[in-house]
Amino acid sequence: MSFGTAVSTCLKKYGTFNGRAKRSEFWFFYLFTVLVSGIPAGIGAGLVASGGSGGTSSVGAVIYGIAIVISLAFVIPTLAVGCRRLHDRGQSGWWQLLLLVP
Repeated sequence: MSFGTAVSTCLKKYGTFNGRAKRSEFWFFYLFTVLVSGIPAGIGAGLVASGGSGGTSSVGAVIYGIAIVISLAFVIPTLAVGCRRLHDRGQSGWWQLLLLVP
């Protein structure tokens, strides 16, 4: 499965927790979410931390806020593809709840 196919499949199955997901589908979508939300978050945090003049810290805060909104939008499809991947391995999707344990 190619990168684009994996991303489009996961977005089409936004809230589908039934079924199975191939390994490539899971990892390509995970890479996509890291690139789409992680890179802007890092740039925004870097601009805020630099605290430079000229409003770069406020621009950084806006970029960081947008990255957080994007990350929140990907929570459900990430959990769904994770659940489908666990089903493919013959395990229950409920194992993802262990991620919530500190």
